[in-house]
Amino acid sequence: QVQLVESGGGLVQAGGSLRLSCAASGRAFSGYALGWFRQAPGKEREFAATISWSGNSTHYSDSVKGRFTISRDNAKNTVSLQMNNLKPEDTAVYYCAAVWAPYRSASDYYASQTRFPYWGQGTQVTVSS
Repeated sequence: QVQLVESGGGLVQAGGSLRLSCAASGRAFSGYALGWFRQAPGKEREFAATISWSGNSTHYSDSVKGRFTISRDNAKNTVSLQMNNLKPEDTAVYYCAAVWAPYRSASDYYASQTRFPYWGQGTQVTVSS
């Protein structure tokens, strides 16, 4: 099992940047695929980005591709989401999620929240226009 705690959310103007972090505790962190999902007010939670167990492959939603970058540090048990050129429509609660997936590549298979059994509590990101 793995426990996840997000940090780094806040208020930023449109065009600005934020970096979210997710710290994991538990065993064998490097065997987990990790994802970032987000939920805007009144909307369902949606996929943003995922990274494989090794960090060698990533997959993004079309809405964040080219602006967001997911990365991980297996030595520090952390996963990050660098968000650049933020837009008001990026306003949401951002969640970190994990699934045991050693030797699997990141792909749209992991674009569904149903693949992930472990979740953090979320961190709020608000982008003002």
